[in-house]
Amino acid sequence: MRFFTTIAFTIFVLLSGLNLHAQDEMRYRIGCIAFYNIENLFDTINQPKVNDTEFTPEGPNNWNSSKYYEKLANLSEVISKIGVDLTPDGPAVLGLSEIENRSVLSDLVMQPELRQHNYQIVHHDGPDRRGVDCALFYNPKYFTMTNSQSRRLRVEGRDNFFTRDQLVVSGMFDGEMMHFIVNHWPSRSGGQKRSEPLRIAAARLTRSIVDSLLNIDPNAKVIVMGDLNDDPVDKSVKKIMNTTDNPDKLKSDMMFNPMERLYRQGIGSLAYRDAWNLFDQLLLTQALTGNDKSTYKFYRAGVFNKPWLLQKEGAFKGYPWRSFAGGNYLGGYSDHLPVYLFIIKEER
Repeated sequence: MRFFTTIAFTIFVLLSGLNLHAQDEMRYRIGCIAFYNIENLFDTINQPKVNDTEFTPEGPNNWNSSKYYEKLANLSEVISKIGVDLTPDGPAVLGLSEIENRSVLSDLVMQPELRQHNYQIVHHDGPDRRGVDCALFYNPKYFTMTNSQSRRLRVEGRDNFFTRDQLVVSGMFDGEMMHFIVNHWPSRSGGQKRSEPLRIAAARLTRSIVDSLLNIDPNAKVIVMGDLNDDPVDKSVKKIMNTTDNPDKLKSDMMFNPMERLYRQGIGSLAYRDAWNLFDQLLLTQALTGNDKSTYKFYRAGVFNKPWLLQKEGAFKGYPWRSFAGGNYLGGYSDHLPVYLFIIKEER
């Protein structure tokens, strides 16, 4: 058994399902929520009206079935290990970005490392010119979907701008209504400052979705996840999403961002020019915080940054071990590391 410490007491994990026991015989249930930008999961087929030529056998990446299936195996290895120190089944809910279509998602969930979890797929085709979308996997053992929708980002004065839709998934997580918003906000192409208005527009759309859910139910449990292409302290996150890293200072119109403290500690999910960024984040509404564990509440968050996910040599030693760099196939996992959080509640 693996021991770990909470603020109030020591609890230990039973290897049968999600159950936790405390030394005072109190029983808990725990769930893992995760997000992973899996870096260009494309099949080898040239899809009409999608700019996916580079990921075809004839394209500059010489993308072929051998590389595709190796990437699927690599990704499934990572996903199968997220959160297993506390939840043997791994993520109950997993958001994904940079996937081409439902077909690659179907191939991924059928990999030997993931097949046992019977992950269900939520995906809507979006308008991104490269053809990449957001998606969500969920384990039906813990989550039952009741609704999903794809929300389009439209930027005033930019009718020719197309980016990833924001995926909104609602349902029952172990008997409690929860909502998940999966994002991949516009990139920093052209520079951080020049592209910032696009991420601010994306943040406003996300914030409006959260607010609409809170208007219906002020105690709505909402988790925003995704590659935001900004750090926790940037305007799009801190100001527009209205976040705090201190749950004790959280107000009803704010969101708790557990990733901010990690970022201030120098922990990141991607590296660029010898510096770490933490673009991959998980934000929570107030109802998921607090000490009353009669319903699911936040326990802790982290970056899944195991040493085997990092490059071991060369100019980019210590960076996430990615699939491609400079047009060269590296055979790695992704240029991003997964992020995750645990939620717990008393079992009565």
